[in-house]
Amino acid sequence: MTNDNIFSGLKVVDLASFIAGPNAAVILSDFGADVIKVEPPTGDLWRLASKLPPQPRSKENFAWHLANRNKRGLSLDLKSPHAAEVLEKLVKWADVLIVNTPQPARKRLKLLYEDVAKWNPRLIYADITGYGDNGPDADQPGFDITAYWARSGLLSLTRDAGAPPTLPVPGSGDHATAVGLYSAIVTALYRREITGKGSAVTTSLLAEGIWACGVSVQAALCGAKFYPLHDRKSPPNATMNVYQTSDAVWVMIVMTPDRWPAFAAGLGRPELVADPRFIDSPQRAANAAQLTAILDEVFSSQPMTHWHETLNQAHVTYGVVREPNQVVDDPQLRANEIIVPLEGAGDRLNLTISSPMQVHGVAKVAARRAPEIGEHNDEVLTELGFGEQDILVLQSSGALGAEKTVPA
Repeated sequence: MTNDNIFSGLKVVDLASFIAGPNAAVILSDFGADVIKVEPPTGDLWRLASKLPPQPRSKENFAWHLANRNKRGLSLDLKSPHAAEVLEKLVKWADVLIVNTPQPARKRLKLLYEDVAKWNPRLIYADITGYGDNGPDADQPGFDITAYWARSGLLSLTRDAGAPPTLPVPGSGDHATAVGLYSAIVTALYRREITGKGSAVTTSLLAEGIWACGVSVQAALCGAKFYPLHDRKSPPNATMNVYQTSDAVWVMIVMTPDRWPAFAAGLGRPELVADPRFIDSPQRAANAAQLTAILDEVFSSQPMTHWHETLNQAHVTYGVVREPNQVVDDPQLRANEIIVPLEGAGDRLNLTISSPMQVHGVAKVAARRAPEIGEHNDEVLTELGFGEQDILVLQSSGALGAEKTVPA
């Protein structure tokens, strides 16, 4: 492993709040970028996430550290008249500026691309919205639950027949969107290498949700006929279904048609191969409810340890359904550096989740805790060219905030 830090020297200003934008900055920081987290003097509201249901309860601010590790912290009230000079110097310093302020507020704050690009023509302006830059809902705020999940069609499909839509995993759409924004930033950086010009790049929670739901939305675009919502006991395909073992473990199997004889033999039911009801894929689909009932009985007769061996020998793809407190003990996570050490966040918060891509032969930056509100104010402002007296003026004006009102 080398420590060449691919983005060493890349300067990023993270003006975004909550999850998606800040996590795009985290990915850049994992590969060496210098990221300044700019938040209001009262703090980014995501600092409170760990205290709000249905987030898991903890004394550790796990959500904040996950979205803002490796960053330096600057507090700045963008509504203050004295903030304009700081913002200008930040933009001139930066290679990348990440924003997710709703469009109406962005216009009032003069934070649009055309407002800031005049200060730095090489700037990559990375923008996240709820519903896109255009259209009747362009100015509407959105969270991943509303824009990514509900509006895209995903929430209508991720449920069983007869069940209402349910609350999706918090932040799941935001984390996917963060990867999308990171990809846009890197694409723009490559373009800048070729042309020397900066650019504005964007994605939205809606666009990312539609992309995630792409197979179904593409089907709708061509008028495809949809199956009813999934019914585990009467699915369209019994060999793409979940089954419970004798020790109450759920396992998802995904079997391709060519594995059917080996699968049936491994189950101890080789006669199913010649059964007219299951003789080929169309018949197995037509009689999926009957096959599901048989497989329910078979899987419930043995513990998961037995099915691990059986399914592996039959070369059938499967996944054990695990809860988060079981997932963290999966040896694959540490072997592949999906879970890595976290420095300085506390005795109980000493591990974190790495960004989901690796460059072979290149080590990522060691993860360190997220900043407290305004923790690096003096350091950052001095680097931007503000003198000691200038910083005192900014402090006295309230542009940097009088006190920390949100726990760090």
